[in-house]
Amino acid sequence: MTILLLIRHGENDFIGKGLAGRLQGVHLNDKGRRQAEALAEQLGKAPIKAIYSSPLERALETAQPLAERLGLEIQTRPGLIEVDYGEWEGKAFRQLKRLKLWKTIQTAPAGVRFPGGESLQEAQQRVCKEIETLAGFHEQEDLIACVTHADVIRLSTAYFLGMRLDDFQRLSVSIASMTVFQIHEKRFRLLHLNQVFALDWVQAETKKGGKAK
Repeated sequence: MTILLLIRHGENDFIGKGLAGRLQGVHLNDKGRRQAEALAEQLGKAPIKAIYSSPLERALETAQPLAERLGLEIQTRPGLIEVDYGEWEGKAFRQLKRLKLWKTIQTAPAGVRFPGGESLQEAQQRVCKEIETLAGFHEQEDLIACVTHADVIRLSTAYFLGMRLDDFQRLSVSIASMTVFQIHEKRFRLLHLNQVFALDWVQAETKKGGKAK
């Protein structure tokens, strides 16, 4: 069974503020570059046969240190690109949370189509077909890395686990994390979910602006 490392890209300045989607010119920030280097350090001796990436800059920049460490070429794959959020792309979360559709996405996302973009069902089908295609390029015991996006990883993991699409947001995919599974034809095994190499614990702020204890 081919082993796939699904790696979420490192941090960028949209994280926690807005929905970058497929915007061009969204690059890793300093922290994101350090995360990419840490991933390369951890995986630099792994017997990875190929590195595939979403064509968006933040994914390619995450893949680059690992590719350099292993002496491999990054192969861009449009099938690994972020969900097409349509008119929501580039919008701040504070704007999106006012919309009725936002509430629907939290409770019943399976029937949602982003205005001017993909439905989540279409995105899931696209991504899972791509993952099966990539697995088919390799021998059963090959290890491959795919650098992509949070919703892409959650949607594909939910599908291969047999979860309802409405439940995909129960899965957590942290920045610069790695989800690992084996796949061959119709056989699937989840090995790791949301593995991170360093945890940054953020203290919650009180309403008065102080730090919670």
